[in-house]
Amino acid sequence: VCLTCCSRDIMVKIDQICHKNSVKFFTGDVFGYHGYMFADLGEHEFVEEKTKVTKVSPGVEDGPDTKKAKLDSSETTMVKKRVVFCQLKEALAVDWSGEKAKAALKRTTPDYFLLQ
Repeated sequence: VCLTCCSRDIMVKIDQICHKNSVKFFTGDVFGYHGYMFADLGEHEFVEEKTKVTKVSPGVEDGPDTKKAKLDSSETTMVKKRVVFCQLKEALAVDWSGEKAKAALKRTTPDYFLLQ
């Protein structure tokens, strides 16, 4: 489901219905140069291919790079991952006054609060 130009209450209500029924939900809007997009994709499982890291045995090489791990691009492994997306209601209910929020506040652009 994709929504644009809707009120906050309608977006939250439709997201809750979609989340309950495992339907992917997208919403967004644009206001001149500013805009937003939100996605609630429920639970998402995927497989990611990772390059194996091999450690160099001591005494094989000399120099500053001796302690660094080497990437072997010929050997890869498949890693299963799972992501759980939050609902719009939860995303809008973030408490910005707590200690945890201070670090997130530094990474959040001022546009976010303008759009709120």
